[in-house]
Amino acid sequence: MAQPPIPSFADAFAYSFDAWQRSILFLDVMRQRGEQYEEHAAQTAPHVLNYDAELVVDGRKLERPVNYALVRIVPPEGIVVDTLKRPFVVVDPRAGHGPGIGGFKADSEIGVAMKAGHPCYFIGFLPEPVPGQTIEDIARAEAVFLETVIARHPDADGKPCVIGNCQAGWAVMILASLRPELFGPIIIAGTPLSYWAGVRGQYPMRYSGGLLGGSWLTALTGDLGGGLFDGAWLVQNFENQNPANTLWSKQYNLYSKIDTEPERYLGFERWWGGHVTLNAEEMQFIVDELFVGNKLAAGEIRTSDGTVIDLRNIRSPIVVFCSKGDNITPPQQALDWILDLYDSVDEIRAYGQTIVYAVHDKIGHLGIFVSAGIARKEHDEFASNIDLIDVLPPGLYEAVLEPASEVVEGRALVAGEWVMRCEARTLDDIRALGGNDIEDEHRFAAAAKFSEVNLALYRTFLQPAVRAMVTPAFAEAMRRVHPLRLQYELFGPSNPFMAWIQAAAEHVRLDRKPVTAENPFLALQENMSQQIVNGLEAWRRTVEQLSEETFRAVYGAPVLQTALGIDSKTDRPCRPAKSHLHQELVKTRIASLRAEIAEGGLREALARALLFVGKARGGADERGFEAIRRLRRAHPTASQLTLPQFKALLRKQYFILLIDEEAALAAIPRLLPEDLDERRSAFKVLREVLEASGAIAGAAAERMQRVETLFGLGSETVPFATRKSARERKTS
Repeated sequence: MAQPPIPSFADAFAYSFDAWQRSILFLDVMRQRGEQYEEHAAQTAPHVLNYDAELVVDGRKLERPVNYALVRIVPPEGIVVDTLKRPFVVVDPRAGHGPGIGGFKADSEIGVAMKAGHPCYFIGFLPEPVPGQTIEDIARAEAVFLETVIARHPDADGKPCVIGNCQAGWAVMILASLRPELFGPIIIAGTPLSYWAGVRGQYPMRYSGGLLGGSWLTALTGDLGGGLFDGAWLVQNFENQNPANTLWSKQYNLYSKIDTEPERYLGFERWWGGHVTLNAEEMQFIVDELFVGNKLAAGEIRTSDGTVIDLRNIRSPIVVFCSKGDNITPPQQALDWILDLYDSVDEIRAYGQTIVYAVHDKIGHLGIFVSAGIARKEHDEFASNIDLIDVLPPGLYEAVLEPASEVVEGRALVAGEWVMRCEARTLDDIRALGGNDIEDEHRFAAAAKFSEVNLALYRTFLQPAVRAMVTPAFAEAMRRVHPLRLQYELFGPSNPFMAWIQAAAEHVRLDRKPVTAENPFLALQENMSQQIVNGLEAWRRTVEQLSEETFRAVYGAPVLQTALGIDSKTDRPCRPAKSHLHQELVKTRIASLRAEIAEGGLREALARALLFVGKARGGADERGFEAIRRLRRAHPTASQLTLPQFKALLRKQYFILLIDEEAALAAIPRLLPEDLDERRSAFKVLREVLEASGAIAGAAAERMQRVETLFGLGSETVPFATRKSARERKTS
């Protein structure tokens, strides 16, 4: 085993000189960060968008004013958008940070949507809320924004695709349940919707509300802020989830890569330090109704006019993007609302919903909507294939991405670096990700009840005194001394001890002498850093384990549950009520579809045959949809069918197949033209679309053979089961 080299005096001197230079440059970046923070805070409408934008609607001028606004993203030079394509609307979270993260660089949600040719809009907000605005007011304002976008694109091939990041996702879902007609496909990235869900031993943030005694602390914080809740506290919650990164890794990464890292670091810190405020009432609603109460998926939230917010009312396809590496919104919190709402995939279909989910293996919460790699892969594929997602038959799917370089069949139909396939899934696939058992549900229900009790006690005995004590000056001082704000201001221009740093850093850059990678002291530095990270990680795991055990012990106590009115004997969690009216409407619709089985023509026959064969494949592939696009362009008569009409056609034929497959297939010959050449030509089109995704084999081949017979062509063609794929023909 080779012995490490013995450090020499020259090594020590070189490392010491480099460490001194890096320290000066590090302090200079901290100085720049402080200046950037103060400049950003001084702006009237601070944001981190990397694109020019023009104001379309100012939410402060609406009937119920809010501090939100709709802007149109101006395409940069070289980017051409197609006004006939559906617009994209990106909504950023108001979760402590300022707006713009959905488009703060070229490889972003806005960037990939424009690259795909879609007009883009952005919904952002100002740092201070309008006095008295509520979450409901914001939802109604966003409805006005979407109405405006739709009116500006009357000829677009579909309603707007709306992207909701993190907390903006649940706001988008609430609005979509109230105004489903405004939405095309919905993409929710890193969005918590089932707030109690998780896996034992992981994701401790869901326990924090119970461990703090509920939402009374939220009310206290809002009162100490003079009616405003400081978003810096929300950012602090994010920071607390990863102490190793917060206390060490983020700064050490900058220090160790000081010659290359500052630009990226400052770009992110510009957003991370852009703290905003919320009305205390807004934050109280979020905590009571969502985080602690978990009332959204349970259908227990009502608007001011008594309307129940029921996510089953959403009619647009919903794309859920989450990650196993996200400890803020783990997959269970992003997906288990589906289990809360539905008992089976058939019930999802009965509501006409299409849900597509994608689970990343390791990316963290922020990476879901800020990572360039994620933008170039997942978000690029979502944007490029949004029309495919829109026309998928109702059901549950998982988006699976395959490198385009590994594709042989239909390679010419793939534009990007990945091929997206939507594969059919069941509720058991979501359950397999892990989740709560009924005892866990009882514990969280107890925590929610305990929160209500504590909040009532605070409002009765303490809140009047706190509000009487707090003055506007006191509230402002509380915000100024928040630890997250102080860390920026201490290194900013207001600190006279930082005055010498800029000149010293310029001198260092002129005489920069970085140490070589072989220097043994550099290896020692890396080793010490790793030891610090390991120690902080061990501390985090210990605290998380203790938090979970405490939560389980306290709120799992039978005495406490009984005192709070929790029925620990029930074996079913709280779920939204089933609607008998909806069941009757489904029966009526089924009867109507049965009467239409034999109605239609060639289009209906082709759609029915396409769905029948495709069903055996268990999903849809972007190559098949691109083949349909090209056929529509090549045949002007086919292009007369708009995308919404094509979607309606596919959905109707899909439901007809679900109701009575045999009767639906038996009716196909009656839908076809009598002319044999027309049928032969139509069948050729069907075959080209299906073969675009690969060779037709197995059960799909058997179904295709049956379709040939129904088209009256069975004796003219070679059986599909005996045909070779393109890959096989090349190797034979």
